[in-house]
Amino acid sequence: MQITRRAFTTGGLMLGGLALGPGLGLPARASARFGSMQIDMVSDGNLVLPRDFITGPMPAEELAAILTRNGITGEALTPPCNVTLLRHEDRVILFDVGSGSDFQPSAGLLPETLDSLGLAPEDITHLVITHGHPDHIWGLLDEFDEPFLPEAQILMGRAEFDYWMDPGTLDSIGAARQAFAIGAQRRLEAVADLVTFFEDGAEILPGVAARLTPGHTPGHMSFELRDGSESLMVLGDAIGNHHVAFERPAWESGSDQDPATAAATRVALFDQLASAQMPIAGFHLPGGLGRVEAHADGGYRFQPA
Repeated sequence: MQITRRAFTTGGLMLGGLALGPGLGLPARASARFGSMQIDMVSDGNLVLPRDFITGPMPAEELAAILTRNGITGEALTPPCNVTLLRHEDRVILFDVGSGSDFQPSAGLLPETLDSLGLAPEDITHLVITHGHPDHIWGLLDEFDEPFLPEAQILMGRAEFDYWMDPGTLDSIGAARQAFAIGAQRRLEAVADLVTFFEDGAEILPGVAARLTPGHTPGHMSFELRDGSESLMVLGDAIGNHHVAFERPAWESGSDQDPATAAATRVALFDQLASAQMPIAGFHLPGGLGRVEAHADGGYRFQPA
């Protein structure tokens, strides 16, 4: 089967590729604790997408060397989808809610992986949204079009919400991503009364500060979690993979809606994260948790936790 960019962006790609953990039927889970914060990476499965959806604009010869070095072959990429779960004091917080059952058959595992932690959807007190792409918000509604997290307060950056709810977005986003806009509008409209909005720099919950990281989408947010002197950055898709994004952060990626802005955001983020040695939680990074290591070639490497 030929994997095309259109098949992926319209939700029509019907390939699996989920790696299952031994004995559980679910991917392995990474965890970390700092201060009074407990972090668990909760799998929503994985995506299957055409390689050139990301690498299309990149220089072919140098790209090939990076992919080979990272063991990536073939025409498909199968990035994991790692939802960050934060338990802090009396709050149980999800950062993004996965893709639900309507995007790709290899994703939508969040209900099962929450259950493996002994959590029901009703136990989630807050849902924090990084951005409005399908693999991050299409899980907002269950199969009956009711909120999947019925007790959760939803927090979302005002600029990102307004972008997806703007009727003009459907015309400006490009034909390949129009399904993204239609799906986001339907789901965000259904939960709009439950959303609390915030701006860049706001402390949206105790120990959780919003950091605008635009480019992947116009209002994409990352979040700095801090308890005392310890901190961790929840990246969403501001750093979208463990290979070319790390080794050549200034390269423009086809997965970003504003590639030039997203590249500038990555460069600034890597400089901050590497110099501070701040742990990271990445939605599409292997295992989800790790650190950024500066490399002699001027790029960076992902160090899994």
